[in-house]
Amino acid sequence: METPNEENFRDSIGTITEEGKRAWVFPKKPSGRFYDKRKIVSYLLLAFLFAAPFIKINGNQFLMFNVLERRFNIFGFPFWPQDFHLFVISMIIGVIFVTLFTVGFGRIFCGWICPQTIFMEMVFRRIEFWIDGDRNKQRKLDAQKWDAEKIRKRLFKWFIFLVISFLIANIFLAYLIGSDKLMGYIIEGPSQHLGTLLPLLIFTAVFYFVFAWFREQVCIIACPYGRLQGVLLDNKSIVVAYDHKRGEGENGRKKFRKNEDRTALGHGDCIDCLQCVHVCPTGIDIRNGTQLECVNCTACIDECDHIMESINLPKGLIRYASEDEIEKKEKFKLTARMKGYIAVLIILIGVLSGMLLLRNDVEARILRLPGQLYEKKEKNIISNVFTYKLVNKTNEEIDNVSFKIRNFKGTIHLVSTSEDFEVPAQGLAEGTLFIEIKKNELKGDKNKLTIDVYSHNKLIETTTVNFLGPRSYH
Repeated sequence: METPNEENFRDSIGTITEEGKRAWVFPKKPSGRFYDKRKIVSYLLLAFLFAAPFIKINGNQFLMFNVLERRFNIFGFPFWPQDFHLFVISMIIGVIFVTLFTVGFGRIFCGWICPQTIFMEMVFRRIEFWIDGDRNKQRKLDAQKWDAEKIRKRLFKWFIFLVISFLIANIFLAYLIGSDKLMGYIIEGPSQHLGTLLPLLIFTAVFYFVFAWFREQVCIIACPYGRLQGVLLDNKSIVVAYDHKRGEGENGRKKFRKNEDRTALGHGDCIDCLQCVHVCPTGIDIRNGTQLECVNCTACIDECDHIMESINLPKGLIRYASEDEIEKKEKFKLTARMKGYIAVLIILIGVLSGMLLLRNDVEARILRLPGQLYEKKEKNIISNVFTYKLVNKTNEEIDNVSFKIRNFKGTIHLVSTSEDFEVPAQGLAEGTLFIEIKKNELKGDKNKLTIDVYSHNKLIETTTVNFLGPRSYH
């Protein structure tokens, strides 16, 4: 048994052997009160994940992340490329929110909410338990020669994994390109959309690789969030912790013997049964303390509670607790760092809310045509040429749109269209226009015009442009 000062377990990870090869993890099937609660949370989140692309609010997909067209929907609220700053603030709020919870409650996000953990532990791993059996049966099957039983079980499991990976890839695609477009592609057939079929197959292969082979390595090696634990956690953070004070006692752990007075012998409540290690999906020993690989899945808590019940000892040897609670019996309280994160979070949410309230459903952009200055026309008229772009962020067509100059007497002429036009729903209208103003109305060579955009004589947006004229000499 290692003494508390020996920490050579931190020199390597539990899924790598001394030879540097992959050590496959065969966790025991978990059960218990936390696992039951996690199942409820996981299946609710899975239902939400699969339903969200097909839920519409005011015609907008509930969640969509169309990176190619830079169009995002968050909770039914559309973000266009012109709103990218709002999307960035939303993402920053999300990061700070997760950071705040990590400071306070460790890697609880990973164990309860992360899609990787939910799919791995609540879908793929449960299928594996169903086909291959529990820990010992899986180890035996792995060591077994490739006979008819092993081939049958492996092919059946891999086929189910592939089908689920394909389904996940389709849902992932629905978040990227939109559920309506995806359903249209499915109805029309894959042969009509080979450009989409290839990414779909790539996504399927990636998901299959992650859940069939890479597995817990995602959390240990690939996920950057796991690395954040090292800088975010402190002695006051609530994590899945082993109560070493109670578990080790004065003389350390000892195997259980019936009718033995462990307290008199100076031994702690830990009977060194290794069940907390066997049930761990990342292959660690929680008794070594907080580790990078721990995803706070609570499987070791449930397993240890089972053991404590069976030998008539109090539960909670492994529990949600902070280091200070175990060492100093200090209860959880908000730290200065957590208060700072909360303050920043409140400020950012306030800023985002204000920006969303001030955001218009229509955005107008009028820009000078590159390389053009001004043109003198008859009757002392000065003309400038511009391009315009109107973005309609709503799901209803905006018709009878027209431009008017607010602060100067002048006229606006649209090229290749009538003086009023339509902007399609969730679309844009663009074109070219001329602004003509009499020279005596201008105030120098640069004049700032305010252009109002109307729909059915209702003001819907305002923008400004610089109108160039001849330089005045006095």
